[in-house]
Amino acid sequence: MDWDHLRVFLAVARHGQFLAAARALALNHATVSRRINALEEALGEPLFERTPAGSALTEAGERLLAVAERVETEILGIAEDTRARGARLAGTVRVGAPDGLGTYFLAGELGRLQEEHPALIVELVPLPRTFSLSKREADLAITLDPPEEGRLVVSKLTDYTLGVYAARSYLERFGTPDDEHALVGHVAVTGVEDYAYASSLNYANHLGRSAGRLFRCAGVAGQVEAVRAGIGIGILHDFVVRDSPGLASILPDIRFRRSYYLLSHPDTGNLARIALVRAFLSRRFREERRRFIADEA
Repeated sequence: MDWDHLRVFLAVARHGQFLAAARALALNHATVSRRINALEEALGEPLFERTPAGSALTEAGERLLAVAERVETEILGIAEDTRARGARLAGTVRVGAPDGLGTYFLAGELGRLQEEHPALIVELVPLPRTFSLSKREADLAITLDPPEEGRLVVSKLTDYTLGVYAARSYLERFGTPDDEHALVGHVAVTGVEDYAYASSLNYANHLGRSAGRLFRCAGVAGQVEAVRAGIGIGILHDFVVRDSPGLASILPDIRFRRSYYLLSHPDTGNLARIALVRAFLSRRFREERRRFIADEA
């Protein structure tokens, strides 16, 4: 089977459109169509259902997708192994992570890893609500909920804790609430439910049930900076606000404990650059465990 045909097939499957695949591969639309037709003739079955909205995989296409991804991984592995036997690791590794973890921990850590491997390019991206490792939208992903299905390699990185915080300047102006019921006279800084991509984020509106007013920020960084600015009271990651002199921990009875999980596709485990980043992340989370869990600090 011609690898060029499979390469085009993968692009159409991942982009959902012949034209988008042609752009990604720097080919013209007719070439993409011709190669898909050749594949379908060789297999004796249609691989895509073509509609005005795009191209969806048929059952035969789904079967071929799994095979094509394994072939792609083997080809990438050969190139990676050749580079790994040379003087240095090279290539790109994309890591998807929640925005708070990415901003306040991973950016610095992965930046230092790249200093040790100058030919390695690390891409740190925020996770959307839905993503696919098999479609190479990320090589590694850190999530709050372990997947319930799918062919993935999953390992737990660490637990982490969250508590209620307010700026000292805010408390001086409006007083410190003694319990959750006293929040009726305060502003709660919360997340935006529509943008919460994991069930583990169900703590976001805990304060909002009792607070007199709400200020919502979709991202963790926005919530942290709003609390720092004295806008209101919020539930924040302990590892993010630790050693912040302008913030005070309040309402100690309201606490949360969550977990981070590292996901990768089993077919990419033999790629040296991905294995390197995976091992680095596992080690750094293990070494920094006390940083993530307040009661173990």
